[in-house]
This record gives sequence, structure tokens and C-alpha cells, in this order.
Amino acid sequence: MSIILASASPRRAELLAQIGLQFSVKPADIDESRFKDEDPSDYVMRLSKEKALALGRTDAVVLAADTVVVIDQEVLGKPKNRADGLSMLMRLSGRDHEVLTGISVMRGDLLVSRVVSSIVTFKLIDQDFAEKYWATGEPRDKAGSYGIQGLGAIFVAHLVGSYSNVMGLPLFETASLLSEAGVVIL
Repeated sequence: MSIILASASPRRAELLAQIGLQFSVKPADIDESRFKDEDPSDYVMRLSKEKALALGRTDAVVLAADTVVVIDQEVLGKPKNRADGLSMLMRLSGRDHEVLTGISVMRGDLLVSRVVSSIVTFKLIDQDFAEKYWATGEPRDKAGSYGIQGLGAIFVAHLVGSYSNVMGLPLFETASLLSEAGVVIL
């Protein structure tokens, strides 16, 4: 059975490969604007569904996901520039934030979805440290301006929930949804 990952995220591709899946990559092109007053959970769920549906009905299993960082009910996506990235890092410093991933799996007329939440606690970081981290290039394409699977791990004092969710694709829940669509893992 063929699987299509509707995402250009190298982290999602790495995670799927980690659980032994073979798949092709076909990023979905959708408008990712958030609706006014849209709840962050509803937002990631909607985007994952729209990404799956954007590829159209196919014989393949389509897997789509969207991940955001949420603090004070504000969604932090990928940083627009250096100033935005540094602002995000300083806002997360010494605080808890939530990482939400909406996952959708589509096969024919079947569309199953789920939202997964993890709570991450950052240590206190100062501006100089944030600037050095930004200079590495790692945070530039990551929601919340950090990557837990890289140098950003040194900010994480505590994690409640799925580590792979914070990377961008919660593997336990993804495997469960894929199983509902008839994909056999192992």
C-alpha cells in the first residue's frame, strides 16, 4: 500500500522512516492563515485535514500534519525573521508552553484525525544565549523557533507528553491513525 506524506518537513520524513514506513513526499499547498479567534487545537486540526484533502482522493494513504507552539493562547509558527525568532525564544524562556500537532490520515472516503498536545518547560535563557542559538540556523524553520531534536534540547527543562510530537509528528498517535486506514506497521 502506498503512503504519501503531505509535508515537506524533513523531521516528519525522518520520524516516519524511523518506524519503518516507505512513503513518497508530496507537500500540500494550502492557505495556512488562522481564522480570527480560532482555537489553536481547532486550527491545527483544520490545517491537517485541509492538507490531506488538498491532494485529492487517491488509492494511496495520505498523511498530513501541522504543528504549532502555543503560549498564552497565542500561536507561534515558524519565525518570519531573526527579530521574530529571538522574540519567540525570549517569550518561551522560563515558562511552560504547549505543542499541538493535528494529524489527518485519508484513504479513499475515510478521513481520520486527531490533535496531540505536549507541555514543554523551558529553562531561563538570556538574550545573548538566544542570539547564539539563532546564529546556528537551527531555529529558522521550526515552530516556536526551536528544535527539540537538536541544540534546542538544551532549553527543555521538562516535557509532559510525546517527544516526537514536539518534533512535529507524534508517532504513537500517527501509527494508530495509519492502522485505522489499513496500514500495517511491523
